[in-house]
Amino acid sequence: MLLLVVLALLVFVFNSFTVNKESSNVIITQHSENVIPYRKDRSSSSITFAGMEDKHDIKIPSTENTVKGNVKHRILIPSPSHPLIQPSTVVRDHCENFAFPPPPPTDRKRYGPRPCPVCYLPVEQAIASMPSFSSESSVLRNLTYVYDENPIRIESHRGSEFGGFPTLKQRNDSYDIKESMMIHCGFVKGSKPGHQSGFDVDEADLMELEMFHDIIVASAVFGNYDIIQQPKNIRLWRIIVVRNVPYSDARRNGKIPKLLLHRLFPNVRYSVWIDGKLRLVVDPYQILERFLWRQNANFAISRHYKRYDVFEEAEANKAAGKYDNSTINEQIDFYIKEGLQPYSEAKFPITSDVPEGCVIIKEHIPITNLFTCNWFNEVDRFTSRDQLSFSTVRDKIMGKVNWSINMFLDCERRNFVIQAYHRELLELMPPPRPPRAVIRLPLPLPQSTTSLKTPTRKKISLKRGRGDKKRHRKVVGGSRDSKSF
Repeated sequence: MLLLVVLALLVFVFNSFTVNKESSNVIITQHSENVIPYRKDRSSSSITFAGMEDKHDIKIPSTENTVKGNVKHRILIPSPSHPLIQPSTVVRDHCENFAFPPPPPTDRKRYGPRPCPVCYLPVEQAIASMPSFSSESSVLRNLTYVYDENPIRIESHRGSEFGGFPTLKQRNDSYDIKESMMIHCGFVKGSKPGHQSGFDVDEADLMELEMFHDIIVASAVFGNYDIIQQPKNIRLWRIIVVRNVPYSDARRNGKIPKLLLHRLFPNVRYSVWIDGKLRLVVDPYQILERFLWRQNANFAISRHYKRYDVFEEAEANKAAGKYDNSTINEQIDFYIKEGLQPYSEAKFPITSDVPEGCVIIKEHIPITNLFTCNWFNEVDRFTSRDQLSFSTVRDKIMGKVNWSINMFLDCERRNFVIQAYHRELLELMPPPRPPRAVIRLPLPLPQSTTSLKTPTRKKISLKRGRGDKKRHRKVVGGSRDSKSF
């Protein structure tokens, strides 16, 4: 079952986030996730998830476009775009003879990077190629999360109550990968993510988020920054309101659904995240088949179209005013002390240290969830520019277990999403010109075969001079009584 989700901030006012500080007791519990064996019955159209009842026949209500009332932020969820079908024979050589061409060159009329052709399987074949079982999670089998109703800042570093203020020791322990681990991963307060956790949704919506789905496509709009882009030929978004967002910065709030989708959707196999400025134009099953299943990967993200070195990315962020320079310098200096080096060919087959993080394609298994949890913790601790912390988290995990990320070309990403302008740029643009009025002239009469003589009109001669006034008479010298001839 495919689910499309957008977390859209519809009312741009934040409720105050209060915490009861009277109790000094620190309560820590665990939210656990395990690799649940997934099976697909080949003899029928039903899909079952071990330990759960069959959910494939659930009908999702129609899109809710407007929300009234006090501070509300809703998530968008559309109905499934594809019915469950019998798996068909996949044509394995469909893209075998596909020659990958370079992206078209820029021209005077169109600047910047361009999309390049991508060979997708037909939708029915892409659906049929979905793996019957979840991928193996390297080393890590059981991942649990810290729950603390009264998080306290112990060290003098940035962070938030939503993230739980993990210490540097806890940060280092989160990279000591074992079969069972407990880590910070946001939502440290409340009984479960979305319920009194600082990123809250309605109870009815929580029930929807906890249902099983094969695939979800998610996006978010926080603050008055972007306009929701409806996908093409893939149903419509369904909006779900989010209350009590933990950050005053809309960009940080956007990192919660972007990196912690597995916390909001605990029973989902695959997710495709797209930024709010993007419009999806290719079927999600085709995207998953191309960038995950065909590559035998469980996490995919596009590399930056221009930069591949973290140091260059940091300087570009400072030059563009993306964040204050001192905080960026502090983050880079911290990573240098941990051994961060400029990118070089020695890291091959890793092709880049800088992602274009507006699209994330992920299978929800413990090792990928660990990666996005630690990535979120870096964003919570340092700047909200997730491109700066991506390679540090990736390399730390890859140094401990046999795991990698599929970093595909940015021109391939531009093949299945179309980027729109931010709201602030749209407001500066002149309104579109009104359509020109089309004046239709009468058609000329057809010429008759018989010639007709038309009566000629008498030509009227026009007199020169002043019509109602007397002519000028020639004056001759002499008396006034003399006549002129």
